[in-house]
Amino acid sequence: MTLNHDDRSTKPQSNSQSAGELGVDTGGTFTDVIARENGALAVYKIASTPDAPEEAVIDGVRHFAGDAAADWRIVHGSTVATNAVLENNLARTAYIANTGFADVLTIGRQARRELYVLEPAPNPVPVAPELCFEVDARLDAHGNSLVALDEAMCDALVDKLREAGVEAVAINLLFAFLNGDDEAAIESALRKALPDLAIARGSRVLPEYGEYERGIATWLNAALGPTVGGYLRRLESALERVAIMHGAAGTVGVDQAADNAVNLLLSGPAGGLLGARFVARSAGLDRVLTLDMGGTSSDVALVADELALTSKTRIAGYPVAVPMVDMHTIGAGGGSIAWLDAGGLLQVGPASAGAEPGPACYGKGGEQPTVTDAHVVLGRLPASTQLGGHMGLDVEAARRAVGRIAEPLDLSVEDAAAGILRIADEAMTGALRVISVARGESVADDSLLCFGGAGPLHACALAEGMGMKRVLIPVFAGVLSALGMLVARRSRERSLSILQPLADVDTDEIDAWLEPLREATRDELVEEGVAESDIEERLSADLRYAGQSASLNLAWREPAELVDAFHEAHAARYGHRFELPVELVNLRLHRAGPVPEVELPDIETGEGTPEAAETVAVHDLGDAVPVYDRESLRAGQCFDGPAIVRETVTTTWIAPDWAAQVDTKGNLVLCQR
Repeated sequence: MTLNHDDRSTKPQSNSQSAGELGVDTGGTFTDVIARENGALAVYKIASTPDAPEEAVIDGVRHFAGDAAADWRIVHGSTVATNAVLENNLARTAYIANTGFADVLTIGRQARRELYVLEPAPNPVPVAPELCFEVDARLDAHGNSLVALDEAMCDALVDKLREAGVEAVAINLLFAFLNGDDEAAIESALRKALPDLAIARGSRVLPEYGEYERGIATWLNAALGPTVGGYLRRLESALERVAIMHGAAGTVGVDQAADNAVNLLLSGPAGGLLGARFVARSAGLDRVLTLDMGGTSSDVALVADELALTSKTRIAGYPVAVPMVDMHTIGAGGGSIAWLDAGGLLQVGPASAGAEPGPACYGKGGEQPTVTDAHVVLGRLPASTQLGGHMGLDVEAARRAVGRIAEPLDLSVEDAAAGILRIADEAMTGALRVISVARGESVADDSLLCFGGAGPLHACALAEGMGMKRVLIPVFAGVLSALGMLVARRSRERSLSILQPLADVDTDEIDAWLEPLREATRDELVEEGVAESDIEERLSADLRYAGQSASLNLAWREPAELVDAFHEAHAARYGHRFELPVELVNLRLHRAGPVPEVELPDIETGEGTPEAAETVAVHDLGDAVPVYDRESLRAGQCFDGPAIVRETVTTTWIAPDWAAQVDTKGNLVLCQR
């Protein structure tokens, strides 16, 4: 298997003219494309085009497909939605609520980010007061009409919105998750009078209890609509047929994606977790702890047979309650800047040098010391490394940058660099604990799977910090999210609020409640090419003790069995259980098409220890540490640390007391000796 990671990459070697599959992941710096044709795999990297992200995607697709993109299966994960929220690049959006509830999004949950700060900074206001409008209609807590919506109310809203000059509208009425007729009537009136508006209503975006969370999700869906919808339409017009990765690690067609923009948050990271699970299975591993370390941040997750989803994600401080992959993110990446606080203590991140100018070792004028610079100073990133296949390293610039930290601390440059890495490692180890042991999950017998441009440099230290003895550095580690796109299933996530004691729930009622959701998801999947007989279903339930607000999600089973399972799950998570009634909060329906038939090809076999491309000096380890080029490694070969494995999109540091073996797919399996 030959991999090329620059703009001169070649197409998969194949004598067949049949179309294949393309996975495309757009990042802040690079757009990664993986092509699969007749079992052969090839990688293409192209600089992203932030002002028009579709340009890099189209160029990447055409590199492999030429003018025949319509004949290829294309799956795309994008950062467009996430970046729009982080950068506050949102459409001018109006918010429609019941009389007296226009300020729900501003009030929020009254939770304080810092408990002991007497004068906390105010939370950002999602929608300006002048864009919040009220309608004097009302439902009761059972979804019955108390004050009917009439035509005059809708006409008044139309006039106000026309005068406000908004681009989008979010409709979020009380108890609409039980009865969405009023919201639907308002939407119909607005679409008729103001057809150019992007409109979202809570009863469709997130039909669950929780006025604030439902309102935020609805507002984000509307506010992202023009940006995300425009991007996807431009992409579709050029590529004709493309599937889009959503944040729950499945794919949807462009029409569905454009109407559900909030579901595209975490699109790229979801692809990374799919790729991690796929490669872990190729290595015979059922469960792995994952670390995806890029230039600015690190994403961690616990990946088992099914990817865990959560409705408690926060992005840019906002709760996003639509289902997304369950991961934890911290501001620690290869570009994270080291600095001294007011007390003279060394800190790392969350500020990042980004791609421009980037770490000092990039030679683009950066002067701040970063995690990547620390690796260069210590020799773990050899001076001969060509980042991305074409960018050399400026070792002296890295030493000067780290020296800015070393001098005031009265340390050598090498000791300061080692301190930077220890602090970064501890931050990432803490994140790994949050997603695992803090939830009652023991990972000592699991494997740590590290990927991303910077992750494999930290793999051994993080595994030791977690008490883990085994690490997997996957093939395609630097572009794993793009690989994950190829193995994504067509899928849909739907939810339904119940709010009843579990003991009172009748299973026949469950089927009746779910039937409309099943019909809708079936129609959508069939329209996107999934055979009805191939649709698989998974049902789960959000449960809590009566009187609680937090819930746990468990796979659905008979109510009596589910009660016992919840008691056990609560004890495992929180260390105790109550003799209280268990309440069914939400039902969650997952429906998906078949898994794409993708396999990693076997690599050539070899014996003994591979031949080193060179030896380099590494701080405290002498000047004879071997450097192996990953593309030259063969299945079955073994070697001991300290050692460095170099490739164009990432570098792996194998610490002393660790040994590496190459498996049949080209994955590196590291074990502590």
